[in-house]
Amino acid sequence: MEPKQNIRLCVDAVVFGYTAKESISVLLIKRTIPPFMHRWALPGGFVIDGETLEEAVTRELETEAGVHINYLEQLYTFGQPERDPRGRIISIAYFGLVNPTNFKLAASSDAEDANWFDIKKLPDLAFDHSAIVETAIKRLRAKIRYEPIGFELLDQKFPISDLEKLYETVLDRPIDRRNFQKKINHLGILAGHNEKQKHPSAGRPAKLYSFNEERYFQLKKEGISFEI
Repeated sequence: MEPKQNIRLCVDAVVFGYTAKESISVLLIKRTIPPFMHRWALPGGFVIDGETLEEAVTRELETEAGVHINYLEQLYTFGQPERDPRGRIISIAYFGLVNPTNFKLAASSDAEDANWFDIKKLPDLAFDHSAIVETAIKRLRAKIRYEPIGFELLDQKFPISDLEKLYETVLDRPIDRRNFQKKINHLGILAGHNEKQKHPSAGRPAKLYSFNEERYFQLKKEGISFEI
């Protein structure tokens, strides 16, 4: 006996942005179609026949918010029967990390607006998107401690103080800055430059660094783990 099914599949994207001034934010779009018309939601939509999940989430981000994300990974599957009033719809959620200053948002398709919101000041979200965002925040806080994904949120060149502040902001707690710098220096995953900040917020201009991706992958190959 064949199982009775009437299930549809969609994708949703939790895209985190970070600036030292505005803290951690998440990208939201305002819906133009029911259900939850004119409510804020995560970018996302139905998977089209013939496309992969990754193609679907990339397409939705580009058409609804005008952004293309380099770092996207699958987060979790949300499939509660009552999560969508249109019927049984399962969502494969992804999360990504970007520097918001690199993007100019452009709402289109079934979105009337797109904007960044502080993760501590989110509006009332459509569907079960609040739960999806909360799951993504937990994943981000856990993963940033053992994998250097935080560099995706910074400028290509940055002072060490920006990296420290990023970790404090994501983890939502103070860090031992002396011990933090010691660990980072021991790993050797930062490349120093003969450049300094052009417009420091306070004090002297600090030296600039960039992430040494080649060094990190060499350490990973050797079995040396990244842990903060």
